[in-house]
Amino acid sequence: MLMINSLFLSSSSSPRLLLNHTKSPSIPITTSNLPIFNPATAISTPLRWTPQTLQFRASSSSANPTVEVASPPGTDGDESADVVESGADVVRKFYGGVNRQDLGSVEGLIAEKCVYEDLVFPRPFIGRKDILQFFKKFNDSVGKDLQFVIDDLSAEDSTAVGVTWHLEWNGKPFPFSKGCSFYKLEVIDGKRQIIYGRDSVEPAIKPGETVLIAIRGVAWLLRQFPQLIDRI
Repeated sequence: MLMINSLFLSSSSSPRLLLNHTKSPSIPITTSNLPIFNPATAISTPLRWTPQTLQFRASSSSANPTVEVASPPGTDGDESADVVESGADVVRKFYGGVNRQDLGSVEGLIAEKCVYEDLVFPRPFIGRKDILQFFKKFNDSVGKDLQFVIDDLSAEDSTAVGVTWHLEWNGKPFPFSKGCSFYKLEVIDGKRQIIYGRDSVEPAIKPGETVLIAIRGVAWLLRQFPQLIDRI
C-alpha cells in the first residue's frame, strides 16, 4: 500500500510532484514526463452512436454481468413479422360488425370454408357466403334496435373462444335472449379467422323438469331398442 508523505510544487519553472513510497526511494514526477493532450489531433474520426436495446444477463462463470443486444420486442429478430390479432379481438370485431350491420367488416373475419351452427336451425351454415347471407337476413329482421351485448368472453386461448351474451332493445334487456357461443379460429394467410362457430340460445318455452322426464323416456327406449339410435 502506498502512503503519500508529502506533495508540493517547487518554485522553479517546472513544477515537481513528489510521491514517496514507504519502502522505495522518492520518484520525482515532472510535467515533462506527462503526456500532452492536443484536442486537434485527439479524435481524427467523428464518433457516431446508434441506440440499441441492451439486455443484461448474469453469467454463471463470472460475477460480472454479460451485455447482450436484444431484438425489438415482438419481432424475435424478424423486422418483417406481422402482429396477428388475438382470437378474443376477432370475436369482439365480429359482434361489433353484426351490431353495426356492417357485414363488409365481418367478411374478412370468417374463413372461406367456415362452418357455423345456430342450434335454432336444423342444419349448419357452410361457407363464408352462406354465413353472411344468414346474418343479412338476421339484420333485416331485427333492425339496428336489437343489439348483442357481450357478458363474458374467454381470452386465454386464441384458437378457441367462448362467449356469453344477451340481446338488448334500445339499451334494455330483450326477453328470452340469453345465449352462449363457441368459436374456433386459425391463422390463414397471416390473418386469424373463424373456422367454426356454434350458437346456443335461451328457449322461449321453458319446460323445466318435463325435459328430464322426456330424456328418461328416450333413454329407456334406446336401451330396449339400441338400433333406433341410427334413425334419430
